[in-house]
Amino acid sequence: MPGIDECLLEAMALPGARGAALVDWSSGLALGTAGDSPVGDHETTAAETAELARAAAEYESFAQPASDSIPGDPAGQPVEDLIVTTRTGYHVLRFVETSFDSSVFLHLWLDRAEGNLALARHRLRVLAEGLVLR
Repeated sequence: MPGIDECLLEAMALPGARGAALVDWSSGLALGTAGDSPVGDHETTAAETAELARAAAEYESFAQPASDSIPGDPAGQPVEDLIVTTRTGYHVLRFVETSFDSSVFLHLWLDRAEGNLALARHRLRVLAEGLVLR
């Protein structure tokens, strides 16, 4: 089971990966980073993506109430991931479920011409499930 650094390095091995981070969406702090940042500063990117993640996780429009959950679905974060598409790239935010009350997500920035969005979503899911937070 990979730790933060190993997880981010695996994310950066994806085709078209430009940058990756593990972010705490309650504080907006980057717990780990790899590669580049879209604005040149990982802490600014972490704070900005945390605002987006917080909105999706807390607003009823996105966060499906537990009473409406699908039978057989695991309990936990109501939102699995978010995708923001820009003219030059994709930003994939994958929420990480932990055994403790956490508020972290993986952020992967992909080049739009070289990245594979489906592969990135699949790989981030696997990485998030195997991530060990120490």
